[in-house]
Amino acid sequence: MHVNNDPLSKTVLFLLALCSGLGVANVYYLQPAISLVQQDFHISESTAGWLPTATQLSYAFGMLFLSPLGDVIERRKLIVVKSVLMILSLIIAFNAKSFIVLTSASIVVGVMGGIGQDFIPVAAHMATDKNRGKIVGTVTTGLLAGILLSRTLGGWVSELYGWRAMQMLAVLLMCFVVVTTYKIIPKTEPSHSSSYIKLLSSLWMYWRKYKELRLSVVVQGLLASTLGAYWSCLAMVLASAPFHLGAGVAGTFGIAGAAGALAASSFGHLADKKGALLPIRIGCVLVIIAFSFMALAPETLWGLALGAVVFDLGVQACLVSHQTLVSGIDPIARGRLNGLLMTGAMIGMAVGAALGVFLWAHVGKVGLFGFGAVAGLLALIGSLLHDKRQL
Repeated sequence: MHVNNDPLSKTVLFLLALCSGLGVANVYYLQPAISLVQQDFHISESTAGWLPTATQLSYAFGMLFLSPLGDVIERRKLIVVKSVLMILSLIIAFNAKSFIVLTSASIVVGVMGGIGQDFIPVAAHMATDKNRGKIVGTVTTGLLAGILLSRTLGGWVSELYGWRAMQMLAVLLMCFVVVTTYKIIPKTEPSHSSSYIKLLSSLWMYWRKYKELRLSVVVQGLLASTLGAYWSCLAMVLASAPFHLGAGVAGTFGIAGAAGALAASSFGHLADKKGALLPIRIGCVLVIIAFSFMALAPETLWGLALGAVVFDLGVQACLVSHQTLVSGIDPIARGRLNGLLMTGAMIGMAVGAALGVFLWAHVGKVGLFGFGAVAGLLALIGSLLHDKRQL
């Protein structure tokens, strides 16, 4: 692999985005294959449902408690160590003989899934003040494309070759991440000399001190809940009347979501020019429009796909803009601040998944998609509470 000496050439930026997406994708590969896991281990549907829930919650846990390590440990070394632990966990998952072993391995995969997020502070550090929003937006787009396209890849590989084959493919992809990390990320000194415990306790200080941080976490959590609700229920929506379609098609819808995510990087550029609040509010409006449309329009595949494009664009545009906003609060704490933001998003996604399943089961599509519209409206209201003079 050859890259030029420019620390943020187009090639390096592309590889940062790619590695970010591959790092986080491991958390989601099994989501469209839950029915196959259920059949393999002869367990109930409700029991199998604990697998994505446990993985998602452990991802949030890892983001909260491991993100401060990025400020006290040389970041390239941290990414490599976490990647190796991820590889070992995926190998255990591949060889799992019981559902308990698979779930335990998946919990470690979730904790280490923050690898994808680790590339964002790297990009922010390598960028200049003038283009930081655009650079962070590009890498975040890679992260979000990884989250969405992982379902497509996981769904089809699992359907064609079995869910274990996807775990081994994930091992090979993470080996690529390890090699690429060594090639493109320069060795840098940690941004902070304090102990890990002090940095962890500083999270509360930042939370109390900065209103814009609190609002960013809450607003992004509300928006992420729509992601959890939509993607956790999509397979059930497509399996029911009038569609009667399988997991492979459900995974393919990730392409529609990724199309929206790819467009979100332009909002980072908008944040550089106009500030973060405008793209955040635009993103909230897109979420409201998309879910209102899906709740009220006739049920069609094109309607579901269009809704996925628009609402994913809105959610990811807000995430890119929120990351730009919080990364500017304190440059030496970017890892911790991004960790707080993403912890809120992952908790929101997990809660949204649980609420989405409940509403789909008891109310149907109006309840599921109506929830998304309400969450988008609450997020918009929250974004209006920012004090623009402080941004």
